[in-house]
Amino acid sequence: MSYLPYELEPDDPQVTPMGLIVLQTDETIEPEFNAYFSDRRAPIYVSRIPSGHEVTTETLSQMEAALPAAADLLPKARPYKVVGYGCTSASSVIGSAAVERMVQKTCAAARVTNPLRAASACAADRGVSKFALLSPYIEEVNEPLRKAFAENGIEMGVFGSFGEAEESKVVRISRESVVEAAVRLGADSAVEAVFLSCTNLRTFDAIPEIENRLGKPVLSSNQSLAWHMRHLNSA
Repeated sequence: MSYLPYELEPDDPQVTPMGLIVLQTDETIEPEFNAYFSDRRAPIYVSRIPSGHEVTTETLSQMEAALPAAADLLPKARPYKVVGYGCTSASSVIGSAAVERMVQKTCAAARVTNPLRAASACAADRGVSKFALLSPYIEEVNEPLRKAFAENGIEMGVFGSFGEAEESKVVRISRESVVEAAVRLGADSAVEAVFLSCTNLRTFDAIPEIENRLGKPVLSSNQSLAWHMRHLNSA
């Protein structure tokens, strides 16, 4: 065997990587992020975190202890301006501050965001605070989510759910079901916008039709998280 010479290319300081922690059961966020970041130069490195087959407050809270190990699996050659944790409901149960603290235990991330924190920032950027909430989950999961948004100044007095606990079914809820449910909720004159909760719910192709039919802004977990990560990474 011959040892051959090579050169190392310097890192471009203008291109900083982003990290993303994805639930083991999530089949949606990565393909939707590929669409949202189709123009990106900065790489997005992905790690997975164990998550329950069913979504309950108990299974969501269990992820807090697993966050440092998941963050530790992200490449460490360069520091991160931002790491995203891809779970809306768990962020409401664990708390955004705790999520950030647990990720930063093992990962040199300047900022850590999640869909709850990201949607709140996106809503403020768009100047809306009265939402209709569409969730796929059972009520014990929806209640802390609405409470967490309220603490961020976002009112969700109009809400509806598909009442599903199994993640394998959430990812297969049809686009038509999402559109029709969101339009029904968003038609209420009391709301300014619609929020589609859950990173595993397929919303990328649904958002334009919902906005066209309602004439109101529509945010989703993945759309908001992608927007906030892009914003923080370029700051």
